[in-house]
Amino acid sequence: MSNTARSDDPQTVWVPWTGDDGERLRLAAIRRRGAGPAVLYVHGATFPAALSADWRMQGVSWLDDLQAAGFDAWAFDFAGYGRSQRPTAFAGAADAAAPFGRAPAAAAQIVAVLERIRAERGDAAPVHVIAHSWGTLPAQRAAILRPELIARLVLFGPVVAAATAGAESAAAPAWQWVTAADQRPRQRTGMPADRPTPVSDAELERWIAAYLDSDPQSAQRTPRAVQVPGGPIADILASDRGEALVDSARIRQPTLIVRGEWDHVTTDADAARLFAALTGAADRREVKIAGGNHWLHLQPQRRALWAETRSFLGEG
Repeated sequence: MSNTARSDDPQTVWVPWTGDDGERLRLAAIRRRGAGPAVLYVHGATFPAALSADWRMQGVSWLDDLQAAGFDAWAFDFAGYGRSQRPTAFAGAADAAAPFGRAPAAAAQIVAVLERIRAERGDAAPVHVIAHSWGTLPAQRAAILRPELIARLVLFGPVVAAATAGAESAAAPAWQWVTAADQRPRQRTGMPADRPTPVSDAELERWIAAYLDSDPQSAQRTPRAVQVPGGPIADILASDRGEALVDSARIRQPTLIVRGEWDHVTTDADAARLFAALTGAADRREVKIAGGNHWLHLQPQRRALWAETRSFLGEG
């Protein structure tokens, strides 16, 4: 694909979405415009698009890289994250309602954004989807429910149901707090003790500061904390208990599983189980990248992740 000039100020597109309970919320999508096929990035459980696909390290983000390769690069924030609207459940006690934003509702949000992307582009071409971590669960559901909307699917560090049923865990809250102390160790989770942290302290603290600022109310809490939906943790706990939240065999799109070698969320056994389950996919691949963990997209080896993703999507 031909190179496209990088847009320093991405376009913001607001997407209306109505939940099963009738609550209407606005979702914030960002676009780094390109002339080629559209690609949508779907974030995970605790941080929004600006802290993942659109986070610039050494001056470049994943969306920048996709745009430079000619793709029309998009990402969005699920309801309750980043610049998207917060649900009314956030105003009540954490234990006063069911976990907000579980996989079925999140899949409906993805569908709403995909439909808006096609409307903005003025064509009916399907969109490539890259999903990370918990976001791979609703992304798979969207691919099954609306196959005409999704061309190729990249499952980066996917959540996979445990091979055996686990013990019952505590019920997840409607929402939860996530602090800097919660996030900092995740750059090292799963890594060998003798390996250095992949990014510098200064880079990690720059990310932490931006993360806390992603919730306008975080400064009013002690310690500062970001309020996020409880639905993702409910889904992750269910997967840990062995509950299959998606029937991956029903996916028809070409699908790439990609992860870092020290990813504790997607182990070798997890990736093998998911690969085996993708029996209906037109093509299925599994790639493990050296030198990264579950936060591979925020680490030096992210460029290998980008390259593998570009190559796979470029075939479409």
